Amino acid sequence: MALPKLSKLEFQIMDTLWNGSECSIREIQEAFPARKRPAYTTIQTTVYRMEAKGIVHRVRKVGNFHVFAPAISREAAQRRLIDDILAFFGGRGQPVMAHLIETGKLSLEDVKQAEQLLRSQTKERQS
Repeated sequence: MALPKLSKLEFQIMDTLWNGSECSIREIQEAFPARKRPAYTTIQTTVYRMEAKGIVHRVRKVGNFHVFAPAISREAAQRRLIDDILAFFGGRGQPVMAHLIETGKLSLEDVKQAEQLLRSQTKERQS
């Protein structure tokens, strides 16, 4: 099954779960900054929809509320997002890399690490 696309709110909810591993809907809501905190019912509806999509799962029930945990890893969600971004560029990474360099978000150390990863991937493919 392909990983579903996550909305901005879903990513924010997942970030709370990835950092805390298990949270109630109230705990998820309270993790948002007070000035930009969505309503409890907004978080509740979103979490239930995420559960239906297989993104989160209920771990247990405590009193009148459920505790949720992530059903997908941060890495899997990030890969899906990056694949979607690359699709806008016809699958080419060069425009993305150029932007990162121009904006100063890609350091020489990042490039060195990427080069090492690329070399090891190339060796694996040749084996």
